[in-house]
Formats: sequence, structure tokens, C-alpha cells
Amino acid sequence: MKNSKDLQKIKGDASIRKFYRSKKRNSIFVYANKEKSKHLLAYDAVNKILRKNEILAPNLISQKYEKNFIEIEDFGDVSLFKVLKNKKNNKYLLFKKIINILNKLQSIKTKKIRNFLNQYYKLKSYKKKILFNEAKLFSDWYVEKKLNQNKSLFKKKFKNEINKLLSKLDHKNITFVHRDFHVSNLMYFKNQISLIDNQDALIGNKAYDLASLIDDVRFKTNNRLKKKIFDYYIKTNKKINLIKFKKDFEILSILRNLKIIGIFTRLAYRENKKKYTQLIPYAWEMIDYRLKQNKIFKDLKLLLKNNFPEFIN
Repeated sequence: MKNSKDLQKIKGDASIRKFYRSKKRNSIFVYANKEKSKHLLAYDAVNKILRKNEILAPNLISQKYEKNFIEIEDFGDVSLFKVLKNKKNNKYLLFKKIINILNKLQSIKTKKIRNFLNQYYKLKSYKKKILFNEAKLFSDWYVEKKLNQNKSLFKKKFKNEINKLLSKLDHKNITFVHRDFHVSNLMYFKNQISLIDNQDALIGNKAYDLASLIDDVRFKTNNRLKKKIFDYYIKTNKKINLIKFKKDFEILSILRNLKIIGIFTRLAYRENKKKYTQLIPYAWEMIDYRLKQNKIFKDLKLLLKNNFPEFIN
């Protein structure tokens, strides 16, 4: 990488990527020697799709794919997470701005674009099998490490409950889904909101990114604010069938937070990144809250309550 003395390693995310800031070049070097196709090629391709649709995302400055890195535009280090943490700022007004970005995101029709190797990159569908495998991380990792008795019976029942919930989803896979749409991945740059960490985007359920934003494990919000944000989204999407959409939202929120518990447990045990386990209790809190919203969760709630009574009331 260019002028290594100029490069300062910066805090990364939960992925295997490494990030280096060049102040001289006003850029970020993204390094990945594994899963390069996703972390470098797909990342830039999705950024291009976003920019094509007038959503701010990092522009590619240079690439040395054969040497495992790309250089992208630097949007600074002021995330919406930091902005929202400032008690002087009106949280609801900021979330309204974020919902406006989400609406713009969900209007994207581009599904295919050329990457920097001049190959076509196409957004895949967020199939139920992917959602199932993500939720299964909860039983593969958390249950495996934390449940002392009847693991195999729990896993069998859990699998059945997840499949039942997936069969109840109404919205088709026709919407651009960022998949990690939360305030830590939204940057405040030159009075605009920009999106980072975009490589996992798929075409999926309209409720997914809203669930990711409102029930974000990294940023705690009270239930009153959660409802206000949800209501504002509905107000700006008048054609939505509220009952069906709310059900999808609740299902996807629960599945996502089960997945997160699994991922954070895996990070702790497999990669020794134990800091993420601090977020697990709040993920449980949100699962417990959503389980109470709809009688379709009765069996899953009972299963979790019987095995993890410290988290489910």
C-alpha cells in the first residue's frame, strides 16, 4: 500500500477486513486477504449502485485487487451513532432523516452493475434459506456454548419454529436491502448522510432494513421512540398494508437479533473478540419485547423461556 508511513490503522467492524486512513490522500485503504470477492469487489459494486441512485457511498480511488486492497473515499469518523449519542440532538428528527434515506434506498431498481474488473455484479435474492441459516447461528453458537441440557432437542424445536415464522412472511423479495442498515453504518459527512459497509446488500423483504434500524443492538432506544420511528416510516409509505408489514417487521427483527447473538458468540469464542458479548443482553431484551407483540410467537417464546428464563419473561 502507498506510503505506509502515512497510513494509520483505524477501528474496523466485525468482519475480517482491515482499514487504514491516509490523511495526505484523504482516503481509506480497505485490506482483505480472504473473501476478497465480497469485501472488495462486491463492496465497490454496491457502492456504485448507491451512487448511481444518488445515495452517498464511498467512491473508488484506486485498486490493487491482486494485492488484496482497494482505496476509497474517506467520509471521516462522525457516524450517526456519535451524532445521536449527543444528548443535545433531537433523536426523532435525526431518525426521520434516516428514514428518508431508507425510502430512497428502497426505491432503487438497479440490480446489476459492472465492478472494477469490468465484470457484471448482480444483487442476489434474500432467500428464506439465507434467513434460516442466519437465525441458525443462534443454535450453532450460543446454544452450543450456553445450554447445558437437551441441546439436540432444543435445536430440533428451534429449527421448526424458525421455519414456521419464515412461512408467515408476506412481502416478496423485490426491495433493495442493505442488511446492516443501522446508525453505526451511516456517516455524517459535509451535512449529508452517507452509507458504508454496503457489501452484503441483497434484494429482499421491505421490512428488513427498518427492523435493522429500529431494533439496533448497538444503539439503545426506548419503546416509545421505536414506535414513533416505525409510525413515521408508515406515514411515508402509505400503500403499505400495516398488519402484514408489522408482522414481517416483528418476525425479521426477532430473526435478526437471534442471528446477532449467534454471530457475537462466534466472534467471542472463535476470534477472541469478546467485546461484542456486552451487546447480547440488549439483543435478548429486544427479542423479548417483540415476542410479546404477536400471538404467532407463542411457541417460540415458550421454547426460549423454558431454556433461557433469565432473558424471556
